[in-house]
Amino acid sequence: MSKDTVVFSARKIVTMNPSRPAATHVAVREGRIVAVGSLDELASLGGKVDDRFKDKVLLPGFVEGHSHIMEGMMWSLPYVGAFDRRSPEGKVVKGLPDIDAIVARLLEAEKTMTDPDAPLFAWGFDPLHIGSISLARQDLDRVSTTRPIMVVHASFHISNVNTLVLQRAELDRTTNISGVVMGKDGEPSGEVQGIAARFRVFRVLGSNPLSGNLTADDVNRYASSCCVQGVTTVTDLHNDLADLTVEVYRAASRRDDFSVRLVPAMASVSHSPDAGVEKVKALKATNNDKLHYGIVKLVVDGSIQGFTARLRWPGYHNGAPNGLWYIAPEELPGIVATYHAAGIQMHIHTNGDEATEVALEAIEAAQIATPMPDHRHTLQHCQMADAAQFKRMKTLGMCVNLFANHVYYWGDSHYDLTIGPERAHRLDATGTALRAGVPFAIHSDAPVTPLSPLFTAWCAVNRVTSSGRVLGKETEALTVQQALDAITIDAAYTLKLDHLVGSIETGKYADFVVLDADPLEVAPETIKDINIWGTVVGGIIREAPRA
Repeated sequence: MSKDTVVFSARKIVTMNPSRPAATHVAVREGRIVAVGSLDELASLGGKVDDRFKDKVLLPGFVEGHSHIMEGMMWSLPYVGAFDRRSPEGKVVKGLPDIDAIVARLLEAEKTMTDPDAPLFAWGFDPLHIGSISLARQDLDRVSTTRPIMVVHASFHISNVNTLVLQRAELDRTTNISGVVMGKDGEPSGEVQGIAARFRVFRVLGSNPLSGNLTADDVNRYASSCCVQGVTTVTDLHNDLADLTVEVYRAASRRDDFSVRLVPAMASVSHSPDAGVEKVKALKATNNDKLHYGIVKLVVDGSIQGFTARLRWPGYHNGAPNGLWYIAPEELPGIVATYHAAGIQMHIHTNGDEATEVALEAIEAAQIATPMPDHRHTLQHCQMADAAQFKRMKTLGMCVNLFANHVYYWGDSHYDLTIGPERAHRLDATGTALRAGVPFAIHSDAPVTPLSPLFTAWCAVNRVTSSGRVLGKETEALTVQQALDAITIDAAYTLKLDHLVGSIETGKYADFVVLDADPLEVAPETIKDINIWGTVVGGIIREAPRA
């Protein structure tokens, strides 16, 4: 065996490979795993023994199957959310408890801006965590009446703007554009929802912070966030994939020190279906070890907590109007059929159960027209699906990626406001998916919630809300082993990458997360607190930044 072989020792290696679930040594050569076992079993391979992890625990690098490059982009902007977040530099940024604190942070940011005409963007706001109090245009006017201001909600489906932006966008009491929320005075409150209203605002702002020109710094911040949280394979699950973005991704992925494998999904809204098929096929031909094109993202509805998801009868628990269709139900079957017939895997955003039903109907029609045994089309979020819908997913050969973090961050709001107690208990129903035999992953949707797979696993195991309420633990909770599967090998399966990543076994990429403790040995309620030392990607070690 080549002298370039390196044998990493560890206190324990949790392989996620059921045929060899644990080991103490792993041999790596040319960025891949040569063998896994004991030191005696690997002795014949020769090479150098590296003991730096002898007191650590190795797992397969975590696979984040639903997150966005915005996790890298947003950290160049002020964060105004209610919960503490960890930055790409490893720094804890404190959450804000009320409107006055948000205004104060925005004022601090505004003072540092040198261009008087440049828009001020911020992110992470969520009224449900500050007493359902909206961030009105008048609040943002306290920051500036001469500078455009936009604050993006934590859901990324809603934004708030100041009066100046409303005026420039010509949004007033006569506006009939869907998604412009009116205040008690009959004038626009400053809140804009959905696609049509926000795109009009983006045009007058001159830029869109959610899909602006991507830079190498944005991608590097994304990779740093991944290292901090033990992620070695990460998605960018909705991107127009403009030429500039494609070039930035190409350059980053070819660097030896780029510390993550990136899986971008083309946004279906950015191309006609036929053009989208050609785009995805052309990009897939450029794949390399750290860049994996080949999937398309469809967004059918909005968010439950923003009241923009589409719910089946009886609708929202508090009587709010039903949400928005981001793709019209009559248009969805044609889009799905085109991508399915071309053999392109679809990841379909459905939050409400009505949106899930429409997506299932479209997949069923496509499967009847063009049978395909291993398409692995994946419903993303799919938070309100019931047992009958999961059984249909199984019959149709589908996967699902459930938003486990949502139980913690918005479980209380769903229990009290949006969907009521009964439906809240089955929120993100991993237990039902298991019983139905539907392959599933769990995710963060970063930056909507923090990129942190151990926290995501903790949410799926404990099903505790931010107030301490427990939702559906008897029927929907996972064991720690099942949760680890869902952030490693099962997440890789939903991306059609399980032959390359997701477990520590011969032939796969040498991608590991380095932990101070074994999640299978600590108390289940503490797995989110395990310290992450860093990652190994293709045999290259990167210690996580510490602030």
